[in-house]
Amino acid sequence: MKILLSCLMAMLLTACSANRVVNYDGGGKPDDFPVLKAVGYAVIDIQPGPSQSEKMLQAIRASKMDAYRELAEQLNGQQVSGRSSYKDLTQTTNTLDVSVAGMVRGARVVATYPRGNTYATELELDTRNLYHLNQLMAGQF
Repeated sequence: MKILLSCLMAMLLTACSANRVVNYDGGGKPDDFPVLKAVGYAVIDIQPGPSQSEKMLQAIRASKMDAYRELAEQLNGQQVSGRSSYKDLTQTTNTLDVSVAGMVRGARVVATYPRGNTYATELELDTRNLYHLNQLMAGQF
């Protein structure tokens, strides 16, 4: 089971690291474990809330969730579904659906700050820590 989990993690992280081979046997160099970075954004004025302070708090939360979504995309990829319909060689409909699902563990908030009417949150995930967390979780089950 541990070997299967390690192989799956290696495949996921190799795909996210610009086709580099990621060495997880403990003998790799520090560069073998990429650090993934993500930034999430949220517009302050469109947030729900009766006061500017509450809108700011909502934007902080929303920007953090957006950053986590970005990390989930890097770790797990996106599921893309598209459909086009044609009648008499003329396009009648065109749809594209994109979804992201996955779990992000071990990420840390690097910075969070307002910029104009937008709030931003920066996250990073050291995949070495992710690997060690997964090893611990695999040992518990």
